[in-house]
Parts: sequence; structure tokens; C-alpha cells
Amino acid sequence: MSTPSAVAKKRPKHLDLPKIRLPIPGVVSILHRISGTVMFLVLIPVLLRCLDSSLASQESFEDLRFQLGSWVAKLVVIGLSWAFIHHFLAGIRYLLLDLHIGIDLPTTRFWSKVVLVAGMLLTLLVAVAIW
Repeated sequence: MSTPSAVAKKRPKHLDLPKIRLPIPGVVSILHRISGTVMFLVLIPVLLRCLDSSLASQESFEDLRFQLGSWVAKLVVIGLSWAFIHHFLAGIRYLLLDLHIGIDLPTTRFWSKVVLVAGMLLTLLVAVAIW
């Protein structure tokens, strides 16, 4: 029987995060959390500011239109669109998993790939529509 100190010596002292290879469902899970955080911290305040500016006066509305026409604003909108789209698609996937639909490993991997590819394609459509 091994002692606790012998087991502790075999474990790494630190995790080398760049060397860890997550399975595709793990990548989708982490991106789901990141996109949710981005939406909460960035998307909601930006949308509220845009709504406030658009309703304040005709001049502030025109100023907002001018600001949103810049390439930097368009990139921000595309990034926030990706966060929303990915979070939405991954959320549907997690709801189905909660209902025990598609919980076997091959199906989980397949739908994880679908979420990633569909999120990128839909974001590309948003980018084309914006530009």
C-alpha cells in the first residue's frame, strides 16, 4: 500500500496550461463561460449605452451612427456577436444534455464541433452584413 507522501510526489507541482489538450467538449464549455462573461461585462453595458445615446436626441443618434461606422466598432460588434451566437448555441446544447439527449461521447463530440463551426459561420454572416 502506498503512502500519501509517495502519491503526492508523483503528481506535478504545477500545471503547464499550454501543454494541456482539452477535448472538444471542454473547449466548448470554456468558450461558453468566456462568452457569458463577455456578454455580462461588455455586451450589456455597450447595448445600454447605445440605446441611451440613440434615444437621447437626434444629434446623439447621428453621433452613434458615425461611431458605429468605424472599423474598430465593427470589429467590436463582430466579437460581441460571436459571444452571443456561441453562448446561444452552446446553451441549447447544454439544455439538450440536461434532458439526457446526446450524452454519449461520440454524439457529444459531434455536437461540440457543430456548435463551434456554426458559431463561426453565423459570425461570418454577421461580419458580411456589417461590412
